[in-house]
This record gives sequence, C-alpha cells and structure tokens, in this order.
Amino acid sequence: MGKGKVKSERGKLALVLLLIAMTTGNTANGNKNHKKAIINMIQKIQTRRGGFTLVEIMIVVAIIALLAAIAVPNFLRARKRSQATRVLEDLRMLDSATDQYAIENNKTTGMNPAWTDLKNYIKTGTVLYSTGADIFGDSYGNSSGTFTVDTLPNIPTNAWNTLSDVAPGAFWSPYHN
Repeated sequence: MGKGKVKSERGKLALVLLLIAMTTGNTANGNKNHKKAIINMIQKIQTRRGGFTLVEIMIVVAIIALLAAIAVPNFLRARKRSQATRVLEDLRMLDSATDQYAIENNKTTGMNPAWTDLKNYIKTGTVLYSTGADIFGDSYGNSSGTFTVDTLPNIPTNAWNTLSDVAPGAFWSPYHN
C-alpha cells in the first residue's frame, strides 16, 4: 500500500469513528466526553510515529554486513602487503649496511660481518636496529647470524611462506632465490 492509500483509509476510519461518536450517547454531557475520546483516538491514528520498522533495521544490518564482507579481506590483504614491504625495506637496509661496513673496514667478497658489526650502519630507534629480526621474529642473517659481503641477504623462509600470496617472487627480487 502506498502512503496516500494509508492516509485515505485512516481518514475514512476517523470519519466512521466520528459518526459513531455523534450517533451514540443519550445525554449531552456523556456525548461530549464520548466525542473527546473519539477525537483523541482519531488524533492518535493520524499522528505519524517516528520509528524504524524491523524490516528497515534488517536492511541496514544486511548492507553493513555486505560492506564488511567486502572491506575485511581487502584490509587483511593490504596489511600483509605492508608487512611484505617492511621486510623488503629491511633487506635493502641490511644490504646497504653490509656494503658500507665492507667499504669502511676494507673487507673483501666473502667476508662475514656479524649483526653487531652491521648494527652501526642501521638507523637507531628502528625495530630492525633493536631486534635484528623481521616482523615474525626470524633472523635475517644465515643460521649463525652473519651476513656475507657482496652477497644479497635472503628473505627468511617463514616470511616468504607467510607473505608470498600477496607478494610474488618478482616483488622480492633480487632478495629471493
């Protein structure tokens, strides 16, 4: 039913109630009280209630659920992509630190500086400086915690397994074999 139809039906109902009120009642005083009661009922019928129906609320909830279903996977993917970018940036910083260490200390290809040697070439206050590990807690160096001059550091296996779905091999180049 449209709004116009509802209003006309309410109007008809109000008229019927008013006619009933006028035709019933024997005394003048009783008739006045009865008319007032009928007029009050008519006013209550004609005033619009300001609330939401259950259907309207359910539609809003469904729309919010649909938007959440679209947004959450994209948010999680963006989060993993930013983690991959951070790991890649750490690898670049370690490569640069290894090169700077080798140049300043006259180290040749194949030499293995330890993490403590490279720490002087990493910006202080960063997580990489504090831990020497990636965001998953895995060491960037080889199993003994050392790096090799003129050899690129590799992405830790755990980081690769976790982030390879959002960052393929080309993303990690040249730090992934």
